[in-house]
Order: sequence, then structure tokens, then C-alpha cells
Amino acid sequence: MDYQIVALVMLFLACVEQSLASCVVDSFTVKQDFDPKKYAGKWYALQKKDPEGLFLQDNISAEYTVEDDGSMVASSKGRVTLFGFWVVCADMAAQYSVPDPGTPGKMFMNYQGLASYLSSGGDNYWVIDTDYDNYAITYACRTLKEDGSCDDGYSLVFARNPRGLPPAIQRVVRQKQEEVCMAGEFQPVLQSGAC
Repeated sequence: MDYQIVALVMLFLACVEQSLASCVVDSFTVKQDFDPKKYAGKWYALQKKDPEGLFLQDNISAEYTVEDDGSMVASSKGRVTLFGFWVVCADMAAQYSVPDPGTPGKMFMNYQGLASYLSSGGDNYWVIDTDYDNYAITYACRTLKEDGSCDDGYSLVFARNPRGLPPAIQRVVRQKQEEVCMAGEFQPVLQSGAC
């Protein structure tokens, strides 16, 4: 009987270790051979997992453009609540660089709010997956834990159409949310045209 209990405990610990290992941020895969020219254009956020602190709350959209030198820039909009009561449409701008040309889906994003009350900074911007025509799922981890998993991260599910995604694509998106260890953490993003 003791052997069975030890075996069950060992199996349980192996499963826990495997699930933790799969949440190591550096093990996440991104869109292979990511093509910024195909990605360019307008995207609407349908779901999001927020980071800590101030973040766009709804009516989020982003327009990506590829410059003559091949670099990508974006302008984005969305509503945000400031000081707990003041709801405004915010404009943001971002420039993307690719630290490793062998992995173009892993970019670094420098962003700035186009008003003094909005934040500026830099985050990783990884395109986890996209079919370029219907959906994209992006991921950023701002702070890592000692075990390599994410302590403070965020993710957005984008669509070319603000009305939603077909069921087959929703299944793909849910799978990708699991792969970045954020299943069940996403909230819907209202797209009412307010911004």
C-alpha cells in the first residue's frame, strides 16, 4: 500500500513540475516567419488580459504600418478611466524593433501616450499566432518570477472585424491562451465605436 501512495505522490509531483515548466516564458512559441507587411492594417481587440496598473479598458484598436526601412509602427486608441472617474479616449503610439531577426515574431515595443496623463515605456510584444486575415494573439511579460514564469503580463486577442471571430478560430485562440498560461484570465473588450 505504501508503494502505491509513493507512486501517486511522485506522479502528482511530476505533473505539477511539467505544468510549471510549460509556463516558462522563454518556452512560448511565436508565429513562425512572422511577416509585418501581412500583419499591417487595422486590428480590433476582442479580449484582453490586463497587466498591473493603468491599461486601456475598451474600444481598443490598433493600426499597424510598415515603414520604408521595414520597421513596424502603430497608433492605437482605447478608452481609459483616469483618477477613478474620468473616462477618456486615449491615443498611443508605438515603434517595434526585432532584437533577433531569426525570430521576427518576438519584438520589443516602445510606446508613449500622446497626452501627458498617459504612460510611456517599453514591453516585449510577441505575436503568438495570427492568420493575418482574421485574428492575432499577442503577449507581453513585464516581470518574470524566479522560476521563469510571468509575474506581470498581458495579452490581447485581435480581430480584423470588431464583431467577433468564427467558432473555429475561437478554438484556436483558446488553445493559444492555454499555451501562454492565461486560459480563463481574459475579459471581453467592448467595441461600441466610442473612440
